[in-house]
Amino acid sequence: MNILIVGKTGQLGSSLINNAKRLKHNITSPSRKEFDIENIKITDNIKFINILKENEIDVVINCAAYNNVVECENNSLYAFNINCVAVKNMAAMCQDLNIQFITFSTDYVFDGKKGNQYIETDVSNPLNMYGLSKLCGEYSSLLYENTTVIRTCGLYGLNSIFTKEGKGNFVDNRIADSKLHNSIEIDCTLTVSPTYVEDLSSAILKLIEYKNIHNLYHLVNEGYCSWYDLTKEIYTIMNIYTKVIPVERNSTEIKRPKFTALKNMRAKKIGIILPHWKDALRNYLETKYGI
Repeated sequence: MNILIVGKTGQLGSSLINNAKRLKHNITSPSRKEFDIENIKITDNIKFINILKENEIDVVINCAAYNNVVECENNSLYAFNINCVAVKNMAAMCQDLNIQFITFSTDYVFDGKKGNQYIETDVSNPLNMYGLSKLCGEYSSLLYENTTVIRTCGLYGLNSIFTKEGKGNFVDNRIADSKLHNSIEIDCTLTVSPTYVEDLSSAILKLIEYKNIHNLYHLVNEGYCSWYDLTKEIYTIMNIYTKVIPVERNSTEIKRPKFTALKNMRAKKIGIILPHWKDALRNYLETKYGI
């Protein structure tokens, strides 16, 4: 296939490019200078349309998003422009050209009150502007029958990136912490589905091989845990003896859902199953740190 990947420098985008090339797909991945979703307009975005036509694109995979939860609260207009308006406009233009469009959403579309894993048909109820902007992106892009939305959670991958919140992903940061401290405090109240980007990208590339996949999917590693449990498992695998202290962090800065583990139902029905999060974590640590 001829695949266009938007957001090539992030963990997911870079993984998709590498895995897609191994499968002999043809990849187009424009730089931000060549194509910036902040400026995409449904009426006159000639750049985007030209890229699609010139490269005879079959599938567009949008990995670009505004993911800083705190900043989304303080800069909601920008968050909605990136996470909703731009997504909707890309979906519309792909529809006009009969191109499959895939974009991503988040566990934060839920309020965390279910107390169990969320499936694709559960009712959404975001608690903050980030979750709301992503939910609006879901609704607006799924108006077009060429669109597939994938919800995922707790990503970590080989291409650690710099963000305003710090360097790298959760796993790498906890390993870095262990080199600086004899003990660390980690939240034990938030339950998630940590997901290895390599497993996610492989699942996405399997999914696009199917016809008529217009729908909403959950794609995460199997099982779930708290950030505290994840940290303990990292240290166990790595033989790190830094003490991990569970704490309850009730942030007054922003509302965050407590239990947002996702369950893959629709993808599993067609045979797409991701490994358990513990197996995925070990695979990541073996690959990156050579344990």
